[in-house]
Amino acid sequence: MACERAPARLLVLVNAMIPLPGETPGDWWGDTGWEPARVAAARASGYPAEFDLATYFLHDVPADVAAAGEAHSFPEADIAFGQPCAIERWPDVPTRVLAGQDDRFFPLAFQRQVARDRLGTDLHVVPGGHLVALSHPAELAGRLTRYL
Repeated sequence: MACERAPARLLVLVNAMIPLPGETPGDWWGDTGWEPARVAAARASGYPAEFDLATYFLHDVPADVAAAGEAHSFPEADIAFGQPCAIERWPDVPTRVLAGQDDRFFPLAFQRQVARDRLGTDLHVVPGGHLVALSHPAELAGRLTRYL
């Protein structure tokens, strides 16, 4: 939607849900097979399949960074998962998909398949988990600046 409102030379998605036009985020989970992929990755890698923030989001975020963010944490509004994706098609803008090597919430193989299925593209791997901007900001910035 941002690419329609402002000129864009490139769209970069980082550990992103990649929706189909009109798909709700609530439907995305089942449509993509996220839950079985997440659970299978957990079992294969030896971390708990039961979801908790520390295991899936904060496992590689420095403790001081995670603690600083606690004061700014708010629950997601239910409406966020019920609104359909308001695009009719993906924009005619070059698109890159970046995925954290150690993302436990959206495992790498799962993200690779979703990028291929929904955008017809492969992804680029960066160090870090789901919150790569917090756990490996320099590496992420380095990858992003290569696109400039």
